[in-house]
Amino acid sequence: MTQPPVADREPFEHREHGVPRPDPYAWMAAGGDALTGHLRAERTYYDSACAHLDSLVSTLRAEMVARLPESDLSARWRRTRYAYYTAARTGSDYADLMRETVGSATESEPDHAPEVVLDVESLATDPDRGTGYLDLGVTVVSPSEDLLAYSFDRDGDEVYELRFRDLRTGADLDEVVPRSYYSGAWSADSAWFLYTVHDEQYRPFQVWRHRVGTPVADDVLVLEEPDERFEVQVRGTRSGDCLVLWSESNTTSECWVVDAHDVTRGPWSVGGRRAGVRYHAEHRRRADGGGDLLVVTDDGAVEGRLMTAPVPDGADQDASVWVEARPESPDETLVRADAFAAGVLLTVRTGGHRELVLVPHDDLRAGSQRVEADLLRSPRYDGPVTVLEESWLRPGVARTWDLGTGVLETVWEQEAPGHDPERYVSERRTFPSADGTLVPATILRHRDTPLDGSAPALLYGYGSYGAVDEPTWDPALPSLLDRGVVWVYAHNRGGGEMGRRWYLDGKLEHKQHTFDDHVAVADGLARDGLVDPDRIATRGLSAGGLLQGAVFSQRPDRWRAVVAEVPFVDVVTTMFDASIPLTVTEWDEWGDPRRKDDFDWLLAYSPYDNPPPAGGRPDLLVTGALHDPRVMVHEPAKWVARLRETDPDWSPRCLFRVETGAGAHTGPSGRFGHLAYEAEVYAWILDRLS
Repeated sequence: MTQPPVADREPFEHREHGVPRPDPYAWMAAGGDALTGHLRAERTYYDSACAHLDSLVSTLRAEMVARLPESDLSARWRRTRYAYYTAARTGSDYADLMRETVGSATESEPDHAPEVVLDVESLATDPDRGTGYLDLGVTVVSPSEDLLAYSFDRDGDEVYELRFRDLRTGADLDEVVPRSYYSGAWSADSAWFLYTVHDEQYRPFQVWRHRVGTPVADDVLVLEEPDERFEVQVRGTRSGDCLVLWSESNTTSECWVVDAHDVTRGPWSVGGRRAGVRYHAEHRRRADGGGDLLVVTDDGAVEGRLMTAPVPDGADQDASVWVEARPESPDETLVRADAFAAGVLLTVRTGGHRELVLVPHDDLRAGSQRVEADLLRSPRYDGPVTVLEESWLRPGVARTWDLGTGVLETVWEQEAPGHDPERYVSERRTFPSADGTLVPATILRHRDTPLDGSAPALLYGYGSYGAVDEPTWDPALPSLLDRGVVWVYAHNRGGGEMGRRWYLDGKLEHKQHTFDDHVAVADGLARDGLVDPDRIATRGLSAGGLLQGAVFSQRPDRWRAVVAEVPFVDVVTTMFDASIPLTVTEWDEWGDPRRKDDFDWLLAYSPYDNPPPAGGRPDLLVTGALHDPRVMVHEPAKWVARLRETDPDWSPRCLFRVETGAGAHTGPSGRFGHLAYEAEVYAWILDRLS
């Protein structure tokens, strides 16, 4: 194809609050053969338009794959009888779940041959469809370590089939749950498994209890959440004495506990439900043999405070029984609390960084040691604690942390053949946004790439849900930096990097701050003479794709190229349609357009409703996936069609890379599949920035 496909136009007009909104591509929301045919034409045009990049894609992919070790082993996590880890065999796209027995309770090193717990590579091969997409949901080993609950999705639609495996024989049990979601937890005696189920709008709304060895038809409903704004989850606690269930909206949550030793008892509420109050609970054992709950909450503390509460037993309780144990700190955000026998680890954010703070059980206001790291799987209450240190350019290093002595000991280092972190430089700078707020940005570059205004730049951003993209080793990124591109992560308001207040200042009626911040970083890089002002590209996914759509429309002059991955761009129409998966749960993040004020701010930035003027638009790469339940594929399809319609001369420079088969919200699965995708995107960006 030498020209992009032209989508059919059918007259249609929305009219809300007296405001007409023409929508000639509304037909795409119905799906069907017409949409599928159009999407296939879009993919054909993308493949044709990018054929000249095949050689560069192959080179980039080879470089990225070369940074993966032939046998990729993860850090181990200790249970009682076994040490577990993942291992990707040479040439394998997926890492298998493995374990090795340990000789005694005091020995940390395994002394027996490895055992395959779950052969993920084989699981990815469907006899009817061959090797394709695969995503694991839960992989939870029972307390006895004789059973495994695992779930998987082969389409990318986040519908997970749940199965149970007898690890003594390696055989799956007969019972299969055809529709489940991400979370799950075992009873203390390994006889029961609690799991979540989502409704037709992909909202996890129920917790069910399954008894191993019995038909799934006999499973018992434990909890159902009727409020469509809330989603439920379930997890076990490290102590092994409780299971925690919680239901959460964007602004409010409620937690319940179930007795892990008798899961037919409960659930009992930890503190009821109060609008605008969020909290999470962790169980800890006490030296006297009892136990209580550690509650992290924003009740009366925007950045969070720590409370203690009794474990409810036989009846719901309200928050009046909570006792403050650690007040809110103005300089840090309290994220979570993890209890161990030797102390409590608090995860906090301070100065834009994540830290672990060790506090003693008898003085939760103290802080004896801080480590800038993340807590890795450390499932034993009285066992070793493992933390992970890594960055975008430094592969991970795992260390055991002796909470008694404070000693950190390296136990694992991630391999990255041929990669030398010392070849690269990372720094943090701030740039003033439109309202004067200083926006932090992390700048990565090769040591030989100067910040003198001569190098091109790729800006990445998200800025929604209070989410934080913690720096993690990316084997693809050096291929970009090695070619002289400066990579910049903009920590925009709406994200959680700078705390809860930073998030609140970038949502609902303040959403424009997210877009202003992103543009401010790009303008600052150019104004301060750090990068080439005529060669700045920008990229983001999902809500980050909305960010790209907004800055594409609001400042088309700023960008040489824009990559909008699975972008949420038909904002007003989607937020009006409660039948679309997850819409109702999103009203507290974006706004409910049934209210006039919300409608006005949504309409003001909705990319589909605000295409930029014709002429002067940057090149645009859009992605989508047919089975994506988070951003329905018709959204990017409609946006691309409208953009091409409103600027026909520019339209060949607008590409839509759509997954018409199996594929997920975040792209292809598997180590090599994901890197192949990154190679495509990077090749297109490099071509535009050349």
